[in-house]
Amino acid sequence: MARIKIFVAIALFMVALPTVGSAKDTPISAFKGDWRGNAISENNVSVNFPITSRDIDVDIRPDAAGGFNITWRTLLRQKGNPSSPKEVLKETTLTFVITDKPGVWKDSKDGDVYAGDTVSWAHIRKQTLTIYVMAMSDTGDYDMQIYKRTLTGLNMELDFTAIRDGAVRRTANGRLILHGK
Repeated sequence: MARIKIFVAIALFMVALPTVGSAKDTPISAFKGDWRGNAISENNVSVNFPITSRDIDVDIRPDAAGGFNITWRTLLRQKGNPSSPKEVLKETTLTFVITDKPGVWKDSKDGDVYAGDTVSWAHIRKQTLTIYVMAMSDTGDYDMQIYKRTLTGLNMELDFTAIRDGAVRRTANGRLILHGK
């Protein structure tokens, strides 16, 4: 009988072990700063530019109310002549406000997807800040962009996916380093 009690105690300890000291979600303040780096993009849309390099930077600024502002810039090289691609700089700025769900923010604009606006939200799970940006076409199809930014020591890893009606059309993976807090 004592062996069974010991076995049950060990089994209960082993089941509880993953939750003891489990990693908590990183606060938004840990993402603060100007991050810069490079990413490699792969797509199934362009025959001439299936794989491209892009320069990326992300500026994240938490605010006193618990939300945050984020601006990301991407220098694209995916149009024109493949031996001398045309460079295009794209910039996006969003302001997120807290919601009643811990670790979840919504875009402060509350866009109307039916009117052609995007709808955006963000959440943090462990060390990853994920931002979703969704739009609807005139025909009712959807475009979803998912930006996962994971803190890895002194770096930030980017994992980007663009989906149109369930089909992945572009991915990008890269690494950024912090240039200022």
